[in-house]
Amino acid sequence: MSDDKAPEMNFSITYVSKYEYDAEVVDNLNALRVKPAANSRQRVDEFSVRLSPEARLHRHADYFGTEVVEFEIPRPHKTLVVDVRARVTTQAPSSPPKSTWEALRKPAYREAGGEFLFQTDSAPGHPLLDELIAATSQTADPVALVIAVAELIPDRFEYRKGATYVDSPLSDVLDGGAGVCQDFVHLGLFLLRHHGIAARYVSGYLYSTESEETHESIEVDTHAWIEALLPVARGEPTWVGVDPTNQGLTAQRHVKIGHGRHYADVPPIKGVYRGMANAELDATVTMTRLDEADPAAIARA
Repeated sequence: MSDDKAPEMNFSITYVSKYEYDAEVVDNLNALRVKPAANSRQRVDEFSVRLSPEARLHRHADYFGTEVVEFEIPRPHKTLVVDVRARVTTQAPSSPPKSTWEALRKPAYREAGGEFLFQTDSAPGHPLLDELIAATSQTADPVALVIAVAELIPDRFEYRKGATYVDSPLSDVLDGGAGVCQDFVHLGLFLLRHHGIAARYVSGYLYSTESEETHESIEVDTHAWIEALLPVARGEPTWVGVDPTNQGLTAQRHVKIGHGRHYADVPPIKGVYRGMANAELDATVTMTRLDEADPAAIARA
């Protein structure tokens, strides 16, 4: 369980995507979902986006509340660089609330869960999926189920880059016995929703190091985890983060960007362009843990 009294953590994040086209392209229209979310446990102290070639930025919140930064480069170009900088302060999430199966069945819970109760992927008739459903059916309460799902998936499946693609269905993961964080989340979403728990896909970053005290800069990949809506006997249901790749609840090292029903709702960058050209992408994310937030640098965007 998370320690509610744990101190804040401060991070600087640099996200750079460079596209090299083998011929000129025009009308390059892109949508970025890269700004860290602002919520009860996370504060955005600074955020900026720089483009080369330069272009005007347009911002709006999507249906799920994630900030989208859109831009268009109409003139011919062969290189596109997206340079994103952010400073974020996180707090430890609260411990999961006491939860009961009776509260899960109340109409107010289903109303709060909305579309996050509905399946977005399936592998009908797959014997391994039936086994996983059975293995997660005998838990004491919804909190125990959420944790059981997070612990079961990495026990049964190997984390292996290149085992799947961005749009791989659950059947690929089940047949291959391996995947990455995105696949583990999609499988966890399926299991939780099957048992009646609303769950959503979360995109963000994880500052993962061996030492608790290190303040080094590290390269990370875009990470994914789950937020499950836990019912309570009295009061509003509560969203709780759980990371099936790391077999536990989320913590201060998790920096959230946004959420949706599945990956397709929160890709970091998505775009189209006109031209007979192929693109080569080089993307890096660097996270640095800071000693403290710098008040002079705060420039809310």
